Amino acid sequence: MTCTFSTEQIACLSAPLDRAKVRQREQGRSKVSYLEGWQVIVEANRIFGFDGWQRETIEVRCVNQAERPIGARGTGREARPGWGVTYTARVRITVGGPAAAAAAVIREGCGAGHGIDTDLGQAHESALKEAETDAMKRALMTFGNPFGLALYDKQQREVTNSAGENGVPSPASASNGTRSIQRSPSPVAPTATAEASDDPGLAPLDPAVIRQVLSTLRGLPRPVLEGFTKAFRKRFQVPQEATSIADRILQKRHHDWIEAYLVQHQQVAA
Repeated sequence: MTCTFSTEQIACLSAPLDRAKVRQREQGRSKVSYLEGWQVIVEANRIFGFDGWQRETIEVRCVNQAERPIGARGTGREARPGWGVTYTARVRITVGGPAAAAAAVIREGCGAGHGIDTDLGQAHESALKEAETDAMKRALMTFGNPFGLALYDKQQREVTNSAGENGVPSPASASNGTRSIQRSPSPVAPTATAEASDDPGLAPLDPAVIRQVLSTLRGLPRPVLEGFTKAFRKRFQVPQEATSIADRILQKRHHDWIEAYLVQHQQVAA
């Protein structure tokens, strides 16, 4: 039977993970390393091709929904009534298939997501998206280091600081002729930190995350990028006179929306 993966794909899947793509979050008393959902989609498109893989959500289930107070600690504000919601999901990833010269490779993963919001619908939306993304990442992780397998080694021996080495291509060039996505020279985080603590979606993005998001957007095919720009302007009411949306990508709600948009586009393209 013909191998599903080419020599170049095997090299990419075996290559060390670029540490610049790794994020960390607090979990209990320790820090956890992880890859963001949009990052693994970018890697799947790069290695397998935009039409070379499919994502299918097999099962989603709401396992908890309960009222809970939502407030900003240390601000002296009164807690507001809200909701906490938890979902579990199972996602199937298929690489190759009938159109390819080899049999499809199928992997599945399970994940969970939590949503906290004063609006019950928003809490469900956040939890569902997080669960699907978590399940997708767990399924893709089984394909190799670029999808986070290297992070399961506590010593992270397959995580490198040298981007572009060991068969890992350098980031996509920004010379795709698009003008609507441009890097802001100095991304400015929102000043309303107190408000951000009340609404997780208003939390400011780290400048490094902003740069990585912009780099990913520049690598999109021009028609996709133009469609994204139009949708972003409509969703976040960007004034027509604004020549760029780069300086509008500042908060977690922007990041979450972009991630959901890229996932949806990948499903449509498949």
